[in-house]
Amino acid sequence: MKKALIVWGGWHGHEPELCAHIVEKKLHQHDFEVRIETQTSVFDDPDLNQFDLIVPIYTMSKIEKTECANLTAAVRSGVGLAGFHGGMCDAFRDSVDYQFMTGGQWVAHPGGIIDFRVNITRPDDPVMQGLSDFDYTSEQYYMHVDPVNEVLATTTFSGEHAEWVKDVVMPVVWKRRHGHGRVFYSALGHVSAEFQVPEMSTLFERGMLWAAR
Repeated sequence: MKKALIVWGGWHGHEPELCAHIVEKKLHQHDFEVRIETQTSVFDDPDLNQFDLIVPIYTMSKIEKTECANLTAAVRSGVGLAGFHGGMCDAFRDSVDYQFMTGGQWVAHPGGIIDFRVNITRPDDPVMQGLSDFDYTSEQYYMHVDPVNEVLATTTFSGEHAEWVKDVVMPVVWKRRHGHGRVFYSALGHVSAEFQVPEMSTLFERGMLWAAR
């Protein structure tokens, strides 16, 4: 049986506890043994590499250097990492080692909650198979991203809320390697209700399974 670790906390506006239980249910459906923690100190566990998958749901906050070093070492050794929205890529803003692992960092969401379109760029990828471009209502994340990411979906900024980024094509979903570990990220999922959107829910579920060792 595969083992997964979900660590939730940080800014409560992203409903981390509710999201954690949704993710837990998804993993249980795939026969994962799931452990849930609420403190970043768990990342300092010397046995962290026993897990097949780690799902951080921890917006902003702080990670200690030893915690980050142990977490990134576990992923480099082959532990999978999967996350969504600010729970993974707006976490631990002062940790460049963490950002190097995840492949991106949120910097803005012009207009707040708006309507935008998600464009599938790799319909041939197993994570995105059968999915088509879809409309979405949430925060449209503007991010600093690693060019090594394998981008699976993008969104284009209209310029309505920040005219200087008009027509910028921004990655929304990507996968990557960090050492021997697989890393998956989706910028969708501002609050727990967004898991009711079939495309969002499906691609994240598949992304977790892809990332898991």
